[in-house]
Amino acid sequence: MERNARGHRLIESHANPVVKRARSLRDKKHRRAEGLFLAEGLRILTEAREAGVLPEQIFYAADRPVHPLAEMLFEAMEASGREIIATSADILSRLSGKDNAQTLVGLYRDRIVPLSTIDRSAAPIWLVVQAMRDPGNLGTVLRTGDAVGAGGVILIDECVDPFSVEAVRASMGALFTQVIAAAPWDAFIGWLREGPGCLVATSLAPGAVDYRSPDYPAPTFILTGNESRGLPPDYEAACDLRVKMPMLGKADSLNAAVATAVMAYRVLDRQGGA
Repeated sequence: MERNARGHRLIESHANPVVKRARSLRDKKHRRAEGLFLAEGLRILTEAREAGVLPEQIFYAADRPVHPLAEMLFEAMEASGREIIATSADILSRLSGKDNAQTLVGLYRDRIVPLSTIDRSAAPIWLVVQAMRDPGNLGTVLRTGDAVGAGGVILIDECVDPFSVEAVRASMGALFTQVIAAAPWDAFIGWLREGPGCLVATSLAPGAVDYRSPDYPAPTFILTGNESRGLPPDYEAACDLRVKMPMLGKADSLNAAVATAVMAYRVLDRQGGA
């Protein structure tokens, strides 16, 4: 096995099985089979390390200077016996799918947890998204959760994969600070009603109240529906509150991730956290 001057394994062939395996994680089927996903870039990998999460394996550009933060990551990985692989910028581009690839790509363990393991009292705000399809929106919701101190994000029904390269990139590292759970609606609402929790739907339906009016007791679960269809009527009917935001222009609604962020900050404000 060839090694570079740092003692790290050196891989320069696109045909190497390790490279092929890592590249296959761009496909959802392989991510699920392996229980692994890709994250790229010094910032995201540093956010993960600071959250106490290390990659199982890391690739870095052997021909570029190594940033001090990357050195800290390497030290932590070496101490835990994890593999560091030196490679070429071209191989990193193949892994990330971008021509101007970042200098670091890490392989991480899937972070989905069962609903039963969530401590709802751990945070006053939780974000819940139903059938969200856009990875950029989901990444933004994760960042919003981190920003408002939410406990995590719960994915209802068939949502976009939070571990796709696009969603991970859009999360800007918040993927590693937020608890992420996934469940069908019936399982979620059954779990929610087993303990305290106010379920609030963002809604355009008649009868929804101005989002600035209610108090939001902790823990509040903010439910946002699909980008184009919104929430199914029976899901809305099961909520404790249905709220709307005033639209003063010609648009009839906000982007789903933007609406989630507006609601999250309103709840934070009403709970005295802002």
